[in-house]
Amino acid sequence: MSEVTRILSALEQGDPRAADELLPLVYQELRRLAAQKLAREKPGQTLQATALVHEAYLRLVGTEEREWSNRGHFFGAGAEAMRRILIEAARRKKSLKRGGDRRRVELDDATLAIEGPSDDLLVLNQALDKFVEVDPEAAELVKLRYFGGLTLEQIAQIRGVTRRTIVNHWAYARAWLHREMTKGDEPRSG
Repeated sequence: MSEVTRILSALEQGDPRAADELLPLVYQELRRLAAQKLAREKPGQTLQATALVHEAYLRLVGTEEREWSNRGHFFGAGAEAMRRILIEAARRKKSLKRGGDRRRVELDDATLAIEGPSDDLLVLNQALDKFVEVDPEAAELVKLRYFGGLTLEQIAQIRGVTRRTIVNHWAYARAWLHREMTKGDEPRSG
């Protein structure tokens, strides 16, 4: 049992010190994953990797339901938390009620904001929600890859399968999501 898995188990059992022990062990990896994810975003992105990691970590250890079977499961939950944070930020940005049509000025590291095409992220989220119904495992792969920033090799290792298997699933997931996201863009024959 790895040190992270041991601490996750203690956290599940309600050990109040476990969260303090966990952060130093996972912080750098979560920070690296967040930085990789944000590096692939379009220009104009003002979301800070540090803020994304902190918010995701607080959601992970602050929830009552902490049932992580291993390190890979924890990082999968981290990818999902980052996804939700990005989607929430995109929705806030888009919301006219909150001034979604105005540009946000960042005052500090802790404020989350997405500048640029938040509509793309929302369309992806809608397609991903549909994809979960069609193929939950492939949808989880998308979350780990896109929102968690994991490489195909890392995902293969976490899942205990070959890289080739993950490459095939990734190609399928990308094709399915592309088709779903461009349905409205197709020219209609008359």
